[in-house]
Amino acid sequence: MSALLMKIMARGEEMAESGRTAATMRFDADDRPWPLRPWIMAAICAVAALLFHYLVDFDRSYVNGEWIAPPQWGVANGDLTPFRQALAVFVGVATLAFVLTVELRRWWWSLVFALGWALVIACVGYYTAGYNLGGEIVEFPFMSGVFAILLAAPLFQAARDMGARTFPYARTHNHIWNDAVIGAASLAFTGLSFLLVNLLAELFALVGMDFLRNLLNDEWFGWMIAGLAFGAAVGVLRERDALVSTMQRLVMVILSVLAPVLAVGLVLFLVSLPFTGLQKLWDTTGATTPILLGCAAGAFILANAVIGNGREERATNKLLQWAALALAVCILPLAIIAAISMGLRIEQYGWTPSRIWGMLVVGIAVGYGLSYLWAVIKGRKDWDDLARMWNLRGAIALVGIAVFLALPILDFGSISAKDQMARFKKGITSAHKFDYQAMAFDFGPKGREMLATLAKSDKPDIARNADEALKAEDRWSLRDLSGINERDDKALEERLVIEDPAFLAADKAAVLARLRGTHTCRVGPCTIKPLGKNSWVIFGKVEKQKPLRLSLLQKRQGKDEVIWDIESISLPINEASSADDVVKAFNPLTVKPDSKVELVPVERYRVVVDGMQTETYVDPQQ
Repeated sequence: MSALLMKIMARGEEMAESGRTAATMRFDADDRPWPLRPWIMAAICAVAALLFHYLVDFDRSYVNGEWIAPPQWGVANGDLTPFRQALAVFVGVATLAFVLTVELRRWWWSLVFALGWALVIACVGYYTAGYNLGGEIVEFPFMSGVFAILLAAPLFQAARDMGARTFPYARTHNHIWNDAVIGAASLAFTGLSFLLVNLLAELFALVGMDFLRNLLNDEWFGWMIAGLAFGAAVGVLRERDALVSTMQRLVMVILSVLAPVLAVGLVLFLVSLPFTGLQKLWDTTGATTPILLGCAAGAFILANAVIGNGREERATNKLLQWAALALAVCILPLAIIAAISMGLRIEQYGWTPSRIWGMLVVGIAVGYGLSYLWAVIKGRKDWDDLARMWNLRGAIALVGIAVFLALPILDFGSISAKDQMARFKKGITSAHKFDYQAMAFDFGPKGREMLATLAKSDKPDIARNADEALKAEDRWSLRDLSGINERDDKALEERLVIEDPAFLAADKAAVLARLRGTHTCRVGPCTIKPLGKNSWVIFGKVEKQKPLRLSLLQKRQGKDEVIWDIESISLPINEASSADDVVKAFNPLTVKPDSKVELVPVERYRVVVDGMQTETYVDPQQ
């Protein structure tokens, strides 16, 4: 009995020592060790992954070129309903928010935080999924909501640690980077887990045991593995977040070395602008604004890598300090130039939802640039103290702004639709450049309302295109309607040159109608040269400045009508090539000057499995 008691006491001492060791691996000494965390997080994520899979997966078959879904809950018109998509979002957001923020200390705070934000994001997703016809849940408002929770999580963790609504900068900054590192490392571990499971599946398959390979072919098993691996990795890393914090600081030190490089580059760029002018920025590329914003974001990140969480973490190297100062000053001019670039784009093409969001991002960059410039002027050598203050205030403000923009308060689609219609009525946007597709599928109910008005226009071309856009089920089934005047049947007929005496006059109208739905002959002459029976090569241009585009035109008999197929090809010929040259270029290995060239139809059958078409064809004569 005494021996058993001694063993129990010894085991108790071992567990206590293990607890003390584990406690030293925590960033906050007040966080108790939680040995079961990896198992609990793995179980939660596995169950959530299976539930998420059930919500996003549904039965459907590919029949006659389209997806057909039988009647089932949460599915309409062959796709998930907004409610079912929103429910899946709720499960995903609630799970991730909980496992990434929970601690034994005030664990119910994390539960309330996760469920509350999941409800908000799910409601936003429900709205965005139903906003546009055939719209997706992942739209700009949804992404704004996701950004809000990513920024709110470390603020919540800091307040949870303190037990009050206060956000110490060092603690908040540490949580931001720890969450990022833990999330990224857990995703990497999940990928490695899949590689390991696949390796084991192939190993067992060598001896005829295919059970693991068969399980991997079932989607539910893959989702479960992903949940288990991700949850376990988060649990293990969170229990060792002191090591993660050390690694994060090491990453910051490494990043700070890049600060002088970017600082020199940005200073030289800004100094050169008075001599080169701004016009080259718009002439060189259409991605001026994203590049400038990317540089501003890089300056912000590297400057903060140098200044650290406080004076005690500030880099002592003078070169790094001056580089951080230069980066802080460069943010504002880069943001202002980005604003000018965005303004020119809007002046040329008007407002769209994406441009409104882009201008908001530019405005935020300008705000940070102003705050950093003020910090440099006011704080001088201690400017970083003020910069940290603005970082914290800016993060809190951004959470509020992102939530406000995610909620259906401001209708960017309506703003864009009204602006585009105003430009169209004033003649700023010509009829052949009007974007019917965006009005139908990007600008929400207001865009479709505007299209309904255009469908009643007394101009046949405009009315026809507006009506066609309204009737289209999705953007992919809608042919390109821009350039309607440029590619009007009459105008195209005048530009069309058919160098084939055997070309039937009755087919000309059908070819004209087919060409109108493509970019093949958008501008300039459109020449058709014979290739063989029921086969021709088309020479046309998409834009005046671009080279000729070659397309293969083929006529075939469908089930109920004649079908004209057009596909792009690449041949060493030009518009001046003769008919013989075209034939030779199309098949130079077999065609001779006196060869008879013809296309011979070959009957074959496509393999269809359970109503789903495959890419396998069978010759019935074999």
